[in-house]
Amino acid sequence: MNRDVIGLEVVDGTGVTGIQGWREVERRGELTIETMIRGMNYTDVEPGYLCTQMYAWLDKINPDVVALPGWIDKSAMAALRWCADRRKGAVLMSDSSAKDKQRRFLIEQLKSRIVRCYGAALVAGTVHVRYVAELGMPMDRIFTGYDVVDNDYFSTAVDAIRANPGSAGALTKCSEPFFLASARFIERKNLIRLIEAYHMYRQKSAAPRWKLVILGDGPQRLQIEQAIRERHLTQFVHLPGFVSYNELPAFYALAGAFVHPSISEQWGLVINEAMASGLPVVVSDRCGAAPDLVQNGVNGWTFNPYDVADIAEKLEKVQLAVRAGEPLGEASRRIVSEWSPARFAEGLFRAAETAVETPTAQPWFVKSILWPVSGLSQRWLTH
Repeated sequence: MNRDVIGLEVVDGTGVTGIQGWREVERRGELTIETMIRGMNYTDVEPGYLCTQMYAWLDKINPDVVALPGWIDKSAMAALRWCADRRKGAVLMSDSSAKDKQRRFLIEQLKSRIVRCYGAALVAGTVHVRYVAELGMPMDRIFTGYDVVDNDYFSTAVDAIRANPGSAGALTKCSEPFFLASARFIERKNLIRLIEAYHMYRQKSAAPRWKLVILGDGPQRLQIEQAIRERHLTQFVHLPGFVSYNELPAFYALAGAFVHPSISEQWGLVINEAMASGLPVVVSDRCGAAPDLVQNGVNGWTFNPYDVADIAEKLEKVQLAVRAGEPLGEASRRIVSEWSPARFAEGLFRAAETAVETPTAQPWFVKSILWPVSGLSQRWLTH
């Protein structure tokens, strides 16, 4: 099989309203990227027009196999239909797990039919393998490595700042380590409970207390600020706001530990970033990354995100371990080194090889049922 890879960008971003606020990341390497539709917001692209454009572009590129993001996205459904029409291979890319949300039997049956149309899958980790297998993908066609970050970027940048703390700018004045969190300010990120747990930690911990820094922004900001004021934590909890990609290493470099309290998280790439930066981590056991990246007592601890006392206990435990000189941060780097872009590339290639040998199945189902229901999938098939 030819190993050339082409990235097909559905929209160019000029019409996107910027939900996350990220700046465009510099594109490196030799990957060819083609853009289907210019100057439009993705949500405004009608499924029929998108399907027509998808067919035209894929006919032009004529790939042996197409890797697609799951069973919900309208562009993925259009491309899967093309694969069925042209008898080409299709790879399902997914980081959904069974515990992401409450599952409904009929919806899961529909997902199962969609999953069986794919020849192979590239998923995030252990719980995601299990879920896709439950939906009908044979285990020998499932590969891991979907959710990774540029470990070298974070480790190199963080080490440079630790060697020269003055390069951290305003953060240089931080004389003590702190707990660091980074998330959108929305309910499922569970930041209110984190503040409650931090308050409990400050009341009960016998050791000198670390401060808490929460990066990000979002619709819950006013509630989070109120929770901080009500507990008289204004001097101890800081909200720097949204932080761009190139500014993140300074926070990782000076933090003492990273905490991620989500009540629902398909993976949690910020955990990868923190571990590549050499930080101990305390992570909700509802995060998809937890079974693969967090080893209790080795590089940090997991906790029940609904149990404020459990979160507070783990905050104190990781602080005491760091003060005692336990090498939790070194362990984090060692563990996450197995989850690198190289793993993504290997997993994707192996999945592609498998899918080429197993062209898209059930073309009648894809063409007659799958595309019409894709409009409903935005509501019912999420995750």
